[in-house]
Amino acid sequence: MPKSVSPDLAKNPLTHWTGPLGLPDFTRIGDGDFAPVFDAALAAHEKEIAAIAGNPEPPTIDNTLKALELSGEALERVSSIFWCRAGAHTNDTIQALEREISPKMARHYSAISMNEKLFARIDDLYNRRAGLGLDAETLRVLEKSWKGFVKSGAKLDAEGKKRLAAVNEELASLGAKFGQNVLADERDWALFLDEKDLTGLPDFLRSAMAEAAEARGQKGRYAVTLSRSIYEPFTTFSDRRDLREQAFKAFTLRGQNGGATDNTDVVRDTLRLRSEQARLVGYDTYAALKLDDTMAKTPAAVMELLNPVWVKAREKAAADGTELARIAASEGKNETIAGWDWRYYQEKLRAEKYAFDEAELKPYLQLERVIEACFDVAGRLFGLGFEEKQGVPAWHEDVRTFVVRNGDGSERGVFLADYFNRPSKRSGAWMSALQSGYKLGKGSKPIIYNIMNFAKPPAGQPALLSVDEARTLFHEFGHALHGMLTEATWPSISGTSVSRDFVELPSQLYEHWLTVPAVLEKHARHHRTGEPMPKALIDKMLAARNFAAGFNTVEFTSSALVDMAYHARPAAPDDPLAFEAETLEGLDMPDAIAMRHRTPHFLHVFAGDGYAAGYYSYMWSEVLDADAFQAFEETGDPFNPQMAERLRRNIYSAGGSRDPEELYLAFRGRMPSPEAMMAKRGLA
Repeated sequence: MPKSVSPDLAKNPLTHWTGPLGLPDFTRIGDGDFAPVFDAALAAHEKEIAAIAGNPEPPTIDNTLKALELSGEALERVSSIFWCRAGAHTNDTIQALEREISPKMARHYSAISMNEKLFARIDDLYNRRAGLGLDAETLRVLEKSWKGFVKSGAKLDAEGKKRLAAVNEELASLGAKFGQNVLADERDWALFLDEKDLTGLPDFLRSAMAEAAEARGQKGRYAVTLSRSIYEPFTTFSDRRDLREQAFKAFTLRGQNGGATDNTDVVRDTLRLRSEQARLVGYDTYAALKLDDTMAKTPAAVMELLNPVWVKAREKAAADGTELARIAASEGKNETIAGWDWRYYQEKLRAEKYAFDEAELKPYLQLERVIEACFDVAGRLFGLGFEEKQGVPAWHEDVRTFVVRNGDGSERGVFLADYFNRPSKRSGAWMSALQSGYKLGKGSKPIIYNIMNFAKPPAGQPALLSVDEARTLFHEFGHALHGMLTEATWPSISGTSVSRDFVELPSQLYEHWLTVPAVLEKHARHHRTGEPMPKALIDKMLAARNFAAGFNTVEFTSSALVDMAYHARPAAPDDPLAFEAETLEGLDMPDAIAMRHRTPHFLHVFAGDGYAAGYYSYMWSEVLDADAFQAFEETGDPFNPQMAERLRRNIYSAGGSRDPEELYLAFRGRMPSPEAMMAKRGLA
C-alpha cells in the first residue's frame, strides 16, 4: 500500500493526475490519503465560492456562471476516484470514510445552494437573461442553474434553509448506509456445493461457481453467490429445487435479514425525509419534485405509460404460468410454481418452443468478442477507434484501459472497463466518469468507465456471456459513448447530464446493434473453433427474443410502480415493507414472480436519489429507443451514415444542451408512441 502523501492539492496524486494518458497515478494512492485531501479540497472550493459570491463587480456570465461551473476542480477529482473505489473496489476503510464523507458533501453543497449572495448574482443574471445576447446553450445552463438553486432551497428563510440542509445531510448518510448494507449481504452469503449437487448445470456455470468458491477459500467446491451472473443461471438450470429455493430466498431478502444490515428502517426514514424535502421547497410530493425537470413532467404521465404495460405484462405472464405448470406436471411434479421455479421451467418451455436453450448460445458469446462487437459498432456508426494500452495501473488489476480515437486518428478520450464480479464490488452494472468532457475554460477530455459483474472464469479459460449479459455490456457501453462523444461547452450539461428519463435512450438504443445479423455473423464465434454462430441458431435466438416478455416486464414494471407509489404520495408510509406488499396486492402481482428490485435492496432508488421516483425512466426511454432504431430499419441499413450522423449530432453528442424533446425531434422528426416499444417487448 502506498505511503500517505501530502494533501497539497497542487501536488497530491488524488488531485494532480500524473499517470499515463492523463489518468491518476493509482500506484501513489492509498486508502488513508482520501480524508485529508477531501478536507483540503472542500476548503478550497469554499474559498472559490466565497470569491464568486463576494465579487464587487456586477454579475456577468464570465465572473459568475462560468466561474461557478469551473470551480471545485480538486474536489471533483478526489470525489471521482473515491466514488469509483466505493462502488467498484471497497473495503472497511473506504466504507468508513463513505459514511463520513456523504453527509459532509451534502452539507457542503447545501451551503452553496443556499448562499444568498451567490444566488443573488445568479438571480440577477436570470432576470436579465433576455437582454444578455446569450447563445442557446448558455441560456439553458443559466436557466437550469437558477432553477437548481430554487429547488435546493435558495428562496427559503433562514429556518427553512437550516432544516433543508439537515434533511439533505441525513439523506446522504442513509443512502451510504443502504448501499453498504446490501453489499454486506451480497458479500457474506454463499451456498457451497459439491459435485453431487450440480445436476443440470452447464459447464460454463460450473466453472464460474468453482472460481467463486476458490476465491472464498473453498477450492474444490462450487459456490452459488448473489451475483446475477451466477444466481440467475443457477436458478435457470439447477435440477435441485431445494437449492434453487435457498438461492432465491437469499437473493430476494438482501437488505431484509434483521440485524446490522437490515434496511427496513433506512427506507422508512429515507421516505419520510424525502417527503419533508419536497414540502420544504414547495412540492406536494417527492415525485412532483423529481419529475419537474423531466420529459414526463408529472406522476400522472408516468402512470399513463406504466399502467397499460402492466396489464399486458400480467396477462402474458399468466398465460406463461399456465404453460410452466403444464411442463412441471408432465414431469410428475405437481407442486405450485414458485418464485424459485419460474426461470427453471421457463427455460424448459423455451427449449420446447424454439429447440434451444441459453447454454447453446454462451460458447458463441465470448466476452472478448462482445467487446470487439461494441467497438466495431461504434466505429461503423461514429468513426471511433479503440486501442488497448497494457500495464496501466487502475483501482484494480482487472481494469482494462483503451485510448479512444476519432476517425482522423486524434485522441478523443480514455475508456476504462472493469468486467468481473468480486466481493469488493457492489452488484449491478454502471457507467461513470473519472473526468467529464467539456469545452469551457481550458476544456477537459472525457475519461469514462464501465463497471460489470460478470463471473470470472478460471485462469486460462474464456469468459462466456449470456445474451442478457452481452446486452448489458452493450447497454453500459452506450452510456459510455454518450459521455465520450459529448460536444457540450458547459460541464453541467455535458455527456450524460440530461433528464433522467432521457439518459437511458443512448444506452438502450445501442443494445439493438448486438442482434443485428451482420454483427452476430462477424463477432458471435465459438470460443474453441472460431466458427460463426450457425444461422439456424441465430434465427432461433432472434425468434425467441421476446419469449420471456411477460416475466421480464412484470419484474421491471412492478419495481417502477412501487417506486412511484412510494414517492407520489404526500406522506411516507410508516411500514414500507407492508406498503410494498399492499401495493403489489393491489396490482394483482403474480405470486411466482418477484420484483426485479425489492425495496430493501433497491439500490437505484435508495442508495442515493438518482432513480428515486425515476425507475420508470428505463421504459420511458424504451419508447424512444424502439422508435429510434426503427428509423434505421426504415432505411434498410442499420448503419445508415446519414441517420448515424443525425444520431450522433442530436443524441450522443448533444448532452443536455437542448430540451430532450427538441433533441429527439431533431433526430427523428416526430415524437414516438408506445406502440413500437410494446411490439419490441412482445406485448403488442
